Amino acid sequence: MKKLFTISLVIIILDQILKIWVKTNMVLGQDFRIFDWFFIHFTENNGMAFGMEFGGYTGKVILTLFRIIVVSIGIKYIYDLRKNFSQITLISLGLIVGGAIGNIIDSSFYGLIFNESYNNVASFMPEMGGYAPLLHGKVVDMFYFPLINSHFPNWIPFLGGDHYIFFRPVFNIADAGISIGIFLILIFSRKEFS
Repeated sequence: MKKLFTISLVIIILDQILKIWVKTNMVLGQDFRIFDWFFIHFTENNGMAFGMEFGGYTGKVILTLFRIIVVSIGIKYIYDLRKNFSQITLISLGLIVGGAIGNIIDSSFYGLIFNESYNNVASFMPEMGGYAPLLHGKVVDMFYFPLINSHFPNWIPFLGGDHYIFFRPVFNIADAGISIGIFLILIFSRKEFS
């Protein structure tokens, strides 16, 4: 259990350090290139994958509360069954829990503690208050890997000549922790959950 807690804490700390740095040093939409296929690109979303939204103002509160409840139940489940899990499963669950908590922090508190990042660099704890009330913050994303940036060959019907980018999603450390944790469970730990 100590390993799970440590991994979760490391993911949360790294995630929040990078998000706070991006939020307080970059303007929304700004990016800089690390390599031709790796950019730090500042974007925000309302907390669902690929920028989807659920039910407006009330939906945002329901979504955030739902996440908090699910993560709390998940932590209790893990604690109760911790002796049944292998080390790789506990590591995987630590990545998932840390990632989930990292994104919940954004959704719950960033609206209170930062001002808007549109056309200006956000301030931490601005005098005029944050950009949104409790549970209405936006999740900060920054990793962008356009591994292939090209055009479809002209001979492909309907798409020929159109521009495409392979691996368009922009994500954060929390998202990566969740994805890696799920991947590890699917590869190494499926039998433990059956």
